[in-house]
Amino acid sequence: MIKYKLLTLLLLVITTGAMAQKKNKPAYQLFTAEGKSIQYGKMLKELEEAEVILFGEQHNDPIAHWLQLEVAKDLHRENPQKFAIGAEMFEADVQLVLDEYLAGQAPEKNFEQEARPWPNYATDYRPVVRFAKEQRIPFIATNVPRRYAAMVSGGSLSALEGISQEARKYIAPLPITVDMELPGYKGMMAMFGGGTHGNTKSINIVQA
Repeated sequence: MIKYKLLTLLLLVITTGAMAQKKNKPAYQLFTAEGKSIQYGKMLKELEEAEVILFGEQHNDPIAHWLQLEVAKDLHRENPQKFAIGAEMFEADVQLVLDEYLAGQAPEKNFEQEARPWPNYATDYRPVVRFAKEQRIPFIATNVPRRYAAMVSGGSLSALEGISQEARKYIAPLPITVDMELPGYKGMMAMFGGGTHGNTKSINIVQA
């Protein structure tokens, strides 16, 4: 069974003159899932026991992206032979150009033109990708191509049944089942104003 760790962080910008505690990196405070303060070094030791680490983020939070890089560097230093990075920002159908860039075959400019990065890529994500390139770390494009998400959003999961076998390698194996009772999805439905069940359009957006 794969061991997972969900890296839950409360990121607080420290006021001018404040200093982080020993063994902590500055600019944030770490808490466990139970709400207890935890030192950076102890967190790393716990993360080293996991096979997969999920790092939740606010996409526009530069402190979170900086910490992603720091955690990646420290975990890679401890176990460089069994380390890889995955990113939601990259869609699965750009894996080839991502691999070519990491291998030094594609210029960075071409890679960034073809990989469809998010608007804040240069400031927040590029340092992680460059670190992977420098250290020859495998980097996985983990997201579904947005065209297939759009198909579900505009129709339903059944819209995926007609895609080709070539296209299916970029998505989860069909049929896909979405548990709409998960707290995160119920929260999204509530945001749409239709309660936890909502209308068909809202359900399609969440499933997408």
